[in-house]
Amino acid sequence: MGWFVLCYLFSTLISLVSIGRLSQQEKDLEILLLRHQLAILERKLDKPVRPNRAEKLTLAVLTARLRLVTRRSASRLRDVIRIVQPETVLKWHRELVRRKWLQKRKQKGGRPCISQELEDLIVQMAQENARWGYGKIEGELLKLGFTVSESTVRDVLKRHHIAPAPGRGSSSWRHLMSHYKEQLIACDFFTVETLTLKTLYVLFFIELGSRKVHLAGVTANPNETWVTQRTGTARAFDTVFRSEGIDVIRTPVRAPNANAYAERWVRTVREECLDHLLILNQAHLRRVLKTYTEYYNGARPHQGIGQRIPVAPEQSTCTDAVEHRKVLGGIINDYYRSSGDTAVHLH
Repeated sequence: MGWFVLCYLFSTLISLVSIGRLSQQEKDLEILLLRHQLAILERKLDKPVRPNRAEKLTLAVLTARLRLVTRRSASRLRDVIRIVQPETVLKWHRELVRRKWLQKRKQKGGRPCISQELEDLIVQMAQENARWGYGKIEGELLKLGFTVSESTVRDVLKRHHIAPAPGRGSSSWRHLMSHYKEQLIACDFFTVETLTLKTLYVLFFIELGSRKVHLAGVTANPNETWVTQRTGTARAFDTVFRSEGIDVIRTPVRAPNANAYAERWVRTVREECLDHLLILNQAHLRRVLKTYTEYYNGARPHQGIGQRIPVAPEQSTCTDAVEHRKVLGGIINDYYRSSGDTAVHLH
């Protein structure tokens, strides 16, 4: 149907060009001849004419043009429009106009939409920099090669329900302490029951920034002397703090959220290691924890730091062979790439 309409419109345009080359006398005679033939056909018709879509379109456009040029009313157009009523042709034209305005526009007005990459970057900058206003974000984007206006930045943040600066800033302790993770170390005790139901105490330290764990010692009697030897100059630091008027606050009992990083490591070492072994004695526990801590620090990806390893090993190429070793007799399997062969080997 589409090709038929195009062909019909093309033939109509050719006819218009041909008519334009005729003289005025030729046009008058041709019009008179066509009217005479049309009158004969009207007398012979026994049913109404049903033009197709292309014919309706042509009649509607030509009638609208004729009415605009001659300013004729619908009643005066009856001398020209003979096969249908003039009101019908004008109704066809109004229908074309209505469809034109109801048709969806392919391209909206105004500024073009920004890319999803740029929108995500604006949101990221606002979330990571609580004090940055619209102008500051605009400048940072310009430095990266993105040209946007302050109003665009504002609209993006408003769409993502992000408050303007400084209203989106956080004054919580969690937000404040996040800036000092690299300088903070947490410590804690946890207990392990041996095969003979003897309770052993484990003291450890964990660096909050890297999640690197330091095993301080294992004992069955964690008295003050033993703790002092393991913690080094902790009492000296307490003395300095008190001299400056700073109170030393101990972690409350049975409050895991107050020492969340250390508590999370205790859960990890239990779930991945100690819950799958029977600990014989103090020496056995020390060897097990030493082996697991070496694996934890040097080979285990950590979700809390973006799947990185606390003490990152030397990077190997993707063409090195894939191998694995058993940790603690196979409780844990450590996969790694070894330099040398390019084939992949899984032992």
